[in-house]
Amino acid sequence: MKATTRAVVSVAIVVLGCSDSRRSSELEDRRAVVATTGSAVMPFDLDRTTHVFQKTDVGGRQEVYADSDDQAQVALIRAHLRDEAERFSKGDFHHPEMIHGEGMPGLHELVAGFERLSVEYSETDRGAQILYTTTDTELVPAVHAWFDAQLLDHGEHATAGS
Repeated sequence: MKATTRAVVSVAIVVLGCSDSRRSSELEDRRAVVATTGSAVMPFDLDRTTHVFQKTDVGGRQEVYADSDDQAQVALIRAHLRDEAERFSKGDFHHPEMIHGEGMPGLHELVAGFERLSVEYSETDRGAQILYTTTDTELVPAVHAWFDAQLLDHGEHATAGS
């Protein structure tokens, strides 16, 4: 390899490495902002709970559970998700917008199509879940994009369901 080619490749590697590092830092900063704004909306402790976002063929399942048998966290999770399910069923997605921003993927479509989206709350052993189902094939990708955005923003506090 010629010296000039090696120099160009070396510079490209350094630039790409910095770009990845910068993106990682920006993502960490965004997650810190999401955690802070989220604490104003979500009454439970993100460090003591886990969000699960499981995509399905007809929408998805969102679950939040306490990482231990902490009944105080369980009660907070249930109250929050019950309230959110009630809001979402009426097309009110203001809380996710407050936490994740106005341009959150899928959010506009969910607000516009809320009447074609079934939102069902139920309790789980250590928390609660919301099932989102629709026969509208254009809303399913919106639910999935919305879930992907939340997974990215919540980082270690969230997982994709299986």
